[in-house]
Amino acid sequence: MLKKPATTEIPIHELIAHRWSPRAFDPERMVPREQLLALLEAARWAPSCRGEEPWRFLIFDKQTQPQAWEKALNCLEDSNQKWAQRAPVLILATIVNIFEHNDSPNRWAAYDCGAACENLCLQAVHLGLITHQMGGFKLAKTHELLGLPVEVTCMSMIALGYQADPQILEGDYLTRELAQRNRKPLGEQFFEAEWERPFKI
Repeated sequence: MLKKPATTEIPIHELIAHRWSPRAFDPERMVPREQLLALLEAARWAPSCRGEEPWRFLIFDKQTQPQAWEKALNCLEDSNQKWAQRAPVLILATIVNIFEHNDSPNRWAAYDCGAACENLCLQAVHLGLITHQMGGFKLAKTHELLGLPVEVTCMSMIALGYQADPQILEGDYLTRELAQRNRKPLGEQFFEAEWERPFKI
């Protein structure tokens, strides 16, 4: 397994350091249902505004629902289909945009869904699985093919499975798989007490 732990400015938990977004999925290894349930349970316990839990996840398991999985795959942009076709599970993360208690707009729904997705991804690291979250999918086609209600907004398609040898990838995909991970210096994005005053290490 190719490991690319984050090069951090100070130590962080290994689950966070080892979470990255590979594209080399093993098409022969299916994800056991017990592990899928553990991922969903991790997502379920994410924080949300007013405890609304606005996320809705659609799980497409190639082993148990191959036709539904094929529909989900066809929602992806071609550039993502090229490698995601090897992922045994695709998960569509969506949100309901209105609060249940008063039908008013929930402007925090996307934020909350992001927290649920990160919980899912970190649980995947713990279980020896890999995930890759994608924004590259066709929104109108996704709503149509998957029969989504109009009040639902699609946020991300997540490829899930076990890692394969990176050499199954080609061209730019392989280059990106093997490239070193980078982040901007902490002080460029985290400020102390006032705008653009770098937080000191």
